[in-house]
Amino acid sequence: MIRWPNLLQILGFFILALALSTGIVTLFAFIAQDAGRSPLTLATLTAGGLGAFLCLAFRPPPHEFTHREGLLLVIATWVAAGIVGALPFYFSDYFPSFTDACFESISGFTTTGATILGDVEALPRSLLLWRSLTHWIGGMGIILLGIAILPLIGVGGMELYRAEFSGARSEKLTPRVAETALALWKVYLGFSLAEYLCLRWAGMDPFEAVCHTFSTMATGGFSTRNTSIEAFASPTIECIIIFFMIVAGINFTQHYRLLVERRPKPLFRDAEVRFYFLLLAAVTTAVALTLSPASENFVEAGRLALFQVVSILTTTGFSSANFELWAPFAQLLLLASMFAGGCTGSTAGGLKIARLYLLFRVVGREFQRMVERRGIFAIRFNAEAVSENAIQSLLNLVYLAFLINFAACMALTALGVDVLTAIAAVAASMFNIGPGLGKVGPAENYAHLPFLAKWILGFCMLAGRLEYYTVLVLFTRAFWRK
Repeated sequence: MIRWPNLLQILGFFILALALSTGIVTLFAFIAQDAGRSPLTLATLTAGGLGAFLCLAFRPPPHEFTHREGLLLVIATWVAAGIVGALPFYFSDYFPSFTDACFESISGFTTTGATILGDVEALPRSLLLWRSLTHWIGGMGIILLGIAILPLIGVGGMELYRAEFSGARSEKLTPRVAETALALWKVYLGFSLAEYLCLRWAGMDPFEAVCHTFSTMATGGFSTRNTSIEAFASPTIECIIIFFMIVAGINFTQHYRLLVERRPKPLFRDAEVRFYFLLLAAVTTAVALTLSPASENFVEAGRLALFQVVSILTTTGFSSANFELWAPFAQLLLLASMFAGGCTGSTAGGLKIARLYLLFRVVGREFQRMVERRGIFAIRFNAEAVSENAIQSLLNLVYLAFLINFAACMALTALGVDVLTAIAAVAASMFNIGPGLGKVGPAENYAHLPFLAKWILGFCMLAGRLEYYTVLVLFTRAFWRK
């Protein structure tokens, strides 16, 4: 049985945390005398009032969350974040409807980076800052951000931790969940500060350096410029962002071991990390060779290819060129890269590199079985045998992901969206990338899509961010059974 008072009170604390976040941006708007201060103030008061009401109206005795309640709270928190985060946009004059405001907010918190804005540069700086901040908050996960305060109010958080990272093996860096969250956030903050300083050194102004740091470390993709990173025309800035996109696509527990525990061996011996760099190198080389005939030289083609491949493979979604003008083969490689994503335990979306690696091993094992029918072949990951139950769960999840992908594509085409745009928009949303192909390419936006299509894509963003089962389980009878 689900104990609703407990869920609603914790949800209230998260909404208050979001109100504090919008309050910080509101303070920036007042100091800078920015045009976004009125909608931000109204949003902060609305969120603060709702959060305070939920906290005060529901005061149940503390208890440990069950797995079912943990799953429900994860989903409720992400939905609430999308709605509350949309308030500054909705109260402004720059978003024509609540649907558009929610689409932008959900895209921000899920680190997708898809936008309905045709002219990003027309937004007040405070709204641009809030837009990028939604990325940064969502990057490590709304739940993980707040999980450190749960012990303070008498609620255990391990169920939330498991629900948030259902696709990866949950590794405790420290004995307590709150300490684990704090350890990961220290690494996240450290990298964010390092990127900000590097971007400032490269000549980017303080405001834009902050916004692009938030987007890069969260592998989000929101930019302050209409043409994204291409607008800066700076190879130095591109190289800095490439480096930090690659960093953000690696499991943060590996960063912790490398930087805090001073143990580099686990990082370099990790099969997922090695496969991650192998994919980056292979796809970049293929795209560069495709671009080289039309480029000034191979170095220029390599730079364009490297930035775009890293951006797509890590599901960041920045662009340094309009890749819709590239050769069809290069576009197809980028579209295929959308499905891969980054490493498990990173801020990247996608199917995750570990799953892709295991799928290759599963297919290879089937070929071995065809040749040696009596042989017993174990699939290993980092020298450990992977159980058959884990393999079956992997195959089920991949099947479910492609089933949702197909259903969403069918729904969009039924609403009148052309086939290429529908396929690219669904892939870019499900795997949290942002720009796609067709009418949602890097030089386009999602504003022209039908009302219902935006909600379908918003659902795809949440489903992809929360690993499909976590969202879809709510629609099963077994979940609600007492």
